[in-house]
Amino acid sequence: MRVVEYDRFGGPEELKVRERTRPVPKRGQVLVRVVASALNPKDIMLRSGKFRLFSGARFPRRTGFDWAGEVVEVGSEVRDVLVGARLFGMLDGFQGGACAEYLVSDVARCAAAPESISLKEASGVPLAALTALQAYRNLAKLEAGQRVLVNGASGGVGTFAVQLARALGAEVDATTSDTNRALVSELGATEVYDYNKLDLTKHDKRYDVVFDVFGNLPFDEVQKSLTTLGVQITTVPSVRHGLIVAKTLLRPQRFLLVSVKARQSDLCFIAGLIDRKQLRPVIDSVYPLERIGDAYRHLATKRARGKIVIELD
Repeated sequence: MRVVEYDRFGGPEELKVRERTRPVPKRGQVLVRVVASALNPKDIMLRSGKFRLFSGARFPRRTGFDWAGEVVEVGSEVRDVLVGARLFGMLDGFQGGACAEYLVSDVARCAAAPESISLKEASGVPLAALTALQAYRNLAKLEAGQRVLVNGASGGVGTFAVQLARALGAEVDATTSDTNRALVSELGATEVYDYNKLDLTKHDKRYDVVFDVFGNLPFDEVQKSLTTLGVQITTVPSVRHGLIVAKTLLRPQRFLLVSVKARQSDLCFIAGLIDRKQLRPVIDSVYPLERIGDAYRHLATKRARGKIVIELD
């Protein structure tokens, strides 16, 4: 099977498409023929070596976490998934491997793909949508009627963050560039601000949640726009952010870092929203596996609208 690997930390030029032996599913796992996978900033940070403390430095390494495909074989003790089933999911941890013609997944980390969209579209859902859902539900405890500001609303996580907040009954404002204002409004944002011009220290609204997808809003400024028990959530791990998390641990206004986990129940919930037309993936572009380096270069510009997909089928 074809798979994307790299032999040292570095840029997209390190990525190589190679032939490897097809994996075999173990107990509680399924073997999936991958139709498409999708890229995330996490992939870039891992390949650069930023997370080597957690990922280790053994090579070759593989890339990609989001996937969608069809089951071709099931492992022992798998009772409720049949060969031919359409699944989507996310690989947990720091190893990657979704940019491959086949992969194995624990049944508990994948779910039936939404019936109303293609597998190519479904591949762009898991990591970004799970991040937004778990940030709102697990960290912010978001309730209907509350108010959310999404900073960086036109990227992978941002497009889902706007829609999910609306689906959960919240009012949503957002920041993005003027170029993407129409898209973000269409996704459900009530007010859309130019992120280069919004000054939260002078803003006249108060938010229960500021979802800082970009990770560039200083907490000292954000807290002036938070309600008494409001929270700022970021997706960007760093030493600085870790210190702010610790500093605000016992404060009424808190700074939180979301760490996404692949959960079947959450994927089922998201698939239901998609099939009920309350949520949709925004696909920026589709690249063949052989052009994965170009796809990652595009992702690195931070100008993608929604998700970048790698086509394998």
